[in-house]
Amino acid sequence: MNLLGLHHVTAMAGDPVANVAFYTRVLGLRLIKRTVNFDDPSTYHLYFGDTVGTPGSALTFFYWAGQPRGRIGSGQVSATAWSVPAASLAFWTARLTTHLLPFSTESRLGDTVLRFTDPDGLGLEIVATHEPDARQPWAHPEIPVAHGLRGFHSVTLTHTSSARTAALLVSTMGAREISREDATHRVRYAFATGGPGAYLDLLAPPDAPRGQPGLGTVHHVAFRVADDEAELAARSEWQKAGLNVSPQMDRNYFHSIYAREPGGVLFEIATDTPGFAIDEPLETLGTNLKLPAQYEAHRSAIEAALPPLPT
Repeated sequence: MNLLGLHHVTAMAGDPVANVAFYTRVLGLRLIKRTVNFDDPSTYHLYFGDTVGTPGSALTFFYWAGQPRGRIGSGQVSATAWSVPAASLAFWTARLTTHLLPFSTESRLGDTVLRFTDPDGLGLEIVATHEPDARQPWAHPEIPVAHGLRGFHSVTLTHTSSARTAALLVSTMGAREISREDATHRVRYAFATGGPGAYLDLLAPPDAPRGQPGLGTVHHVAFRVADDEAELAARSEWQKAGLNVSPQMDRNYFHSIYAREPGGVLFEIATDTPGFAIDEPLETLGTNLKLPAQYEAHRSAIEAALPPLPT
């Protein structure tokens, strides 16, 4: 497979209003797309990212108000990490403290990591890395661009036994092991040329409890390919590896295929094209509700049922 790195991560949340306030006001991400769940147009599907919605920067959410929280554990994406320069560590330490967000600090593979959760309990991290990362954060009145979240650094998958997942990553998906921490049972894999946005960590503590889906857990993680040709080639490779792969699906802003890896995490492969500017200018990304064509005739009823979001 010719995977280029991470494309997006989709998680589950309860209250879209609180969710938007946290990710735009506290973390300084841009709301780059407001649309609805393709399978349930009565609920939002919102996308947060950098200035232009660069592949590898988009965190998206499905919303199910009133549903129970999940439990992060084995068989899940246990952390989604953003990249910032090493010099931004003090800024983010102070900002999380100011916003009364409990966090822990750890040293990991040469970088310092701040670990915390969002209002639904989703596992998040900020990696203050020494590696270069030229991606441009969204301009925020309280967060200098020099300190803004660049996009994803990595995702962490937790499995009590990770051998089959590791074999899939290396033998089929083209990843390579680049480092490990035996004391923490962590192994890092890189796609393409590596660097922030192209890392996946496998964490395999033998005593990890089994995860349970629900609010505050990741629904799926998506990897990047350039175009349809690369995606269909990847689909063939997944089939050869014995995975139950979905047909290619049109998600308006990218095309997708899905399959569960051996440890149970839902993987997606998504194209870089056509991108988030296909239906609205870059200057006004995320300001208007965009509906799939099949729901456009019901716009009035859909808009009336959705709660207004913070500006």
